[in-house]
Amino acid sequence: MSTAEGSLDAPTRHIIDWQNPEFVDPDKIDAELRRVFDVCHGCRRCFNLCDSFPRLFDLIDDSESGELETVESKDFQPVIDACTLCDMCFMVKCPYVPHYEFDLDFPHLMLRARVAEFQRGEVGFIDRKIAETDANGKLSTTFSPLANWACKKGNGLTRPVMEAVAGIDAKAELPEFNPRSLVAQAKADPLKANPDAPAHGRKAVIYATCFTNWNDAAIGEAGRRVLAHNGVETEVVHPACCGMPKLELGDLAEVTKRAKTVAAALLPYVDQGYDVVALVPSCALMMKFEWPLIVPDDPDVKRLAEATRDISEYVIELSKNEGLVEGMATLDVPVTLHIACHARAQNMGAKAAEMLRMIPETKVNVIERCSGHGGAWGIKKGTFEIGMKVGKPVVRNTAKHDPEGAGYVVSECPLAGIHIRQGVEEMDGRDTPPPAAAHPIQLIARAYGLPGA
Repeated sequence: MSTAEGSLDAPTRHIIDWQNPEFVDPDKIDAELRRVFDVCHGCRRCFNLCDSFPRLFDLIDDSESGELETVESKDFQPVIDACTLCDMCFMVKCPYVPHYEFDLDFPHLMLRARVAEFQRGEVGFIDRKIAETDANGKLSTTFSPLANWACKKGNGLTRPVMEAVAGIDAKAELPEFNPRSLVAQAKADPLKANPDAPAHGRKAVIYATCFTNWNDAAIGEAGRRVLAHNGVETEVVHPACCGMPKLELGDLAEVTKRAKTVAAALLPYVDQGYDVVALVPSCALMMKFEWPLIVPDDPDVKRLAEATRDISEYVIELSKNEGLVEGMATLDVPVTLHIACHARAQNMGAKAAEMLRMIPETKVNVIERCSGHGGAWGIKKGTFEIGMKVGKPVVRNTAKHDPEGAGYVVSECPLAGIHIRQGVEEMDGRDTPPPAAAHPIQLIARAYGLPGA
């Protein structure tokens, strides 16, 4: 272990030893929370990242001694609850991550505490059901007109009931559901790879993800059309959710199940020479980084992790290795790109920014800061307002870059895009429409003039 604060080396993460009884031992967890919180209290570099750190620092500052020693362990829970597992403290801010001797991994410690909570049966029925994204998505897609009507913000009949029963804030903008799944759309409309493209001959299996399969198939349609236009033969599959909502709850047994299921479905494609492309960065992060730590002894999970690329990462890979088809036209409107936290946590560089800058004469305003959404946390009663507050710097930056509301705000995280758009729409004194929310791959499709873009 290094004793030098900070490092030019990439931080490393330890295996998540969640099946070891000591991992969920309450005394050992408390001791580790106190050790880490004391280091964080002495540093405070992460005060502006999320709500966990202000809660922690206020808790200590308001204690009898102003030190951690006079804070009771039962008061730690709000700090644990506020962590959205975005990984930004670990990847961006913290100078004490491994290899430093303090060996801090704040988000995975919060995860450890949640695993213990889940195993003690302290996670409620509603929260567990909200995390069943495939079951919810399949049902809501089947009845999409009804589901979209019921979920629409401003529905005075259904949204107060959802708030009272499910704890979903009535003021939160929710995503709509597709009339049919992305997998079904792709099967009904297969695309032929452009034989004249430099990358012709490459093949990719697109992991649809819960969100694009059930909520916003337009992202997946744009992705497969851009790849086909550039010569890549594609297949779209969705064997199961990646398990990110289950990770947030601490249900690592279910995450393990999902990892094995998806690996079993996708590896036959890898064996046939296909690349694996994930459409949403949270899912790519799970597949590339979290799964191998949770299921370290499964060679299939490891092999899939090595084969997986984020969609923006993959397009840039094509551009550098084979080259992209020419013919993209300028968009002629302002573009604000929000780099999602889970894209940044993949340690791959700002690939979405690099991708959008390939569109001729298009100025891209890049924001590398949390939108405040944080999965289910950003729509729940009691945390939605905090999420909007956390995302205010992003909202202000977006509005400043596009004061007329004539352009696009795009985020690799579709939920973050919705959150930002709502923030712009609700700004005090705003009398222009908010910019249109989209995923960066959709703008590439529009620049190419592809059908449906």
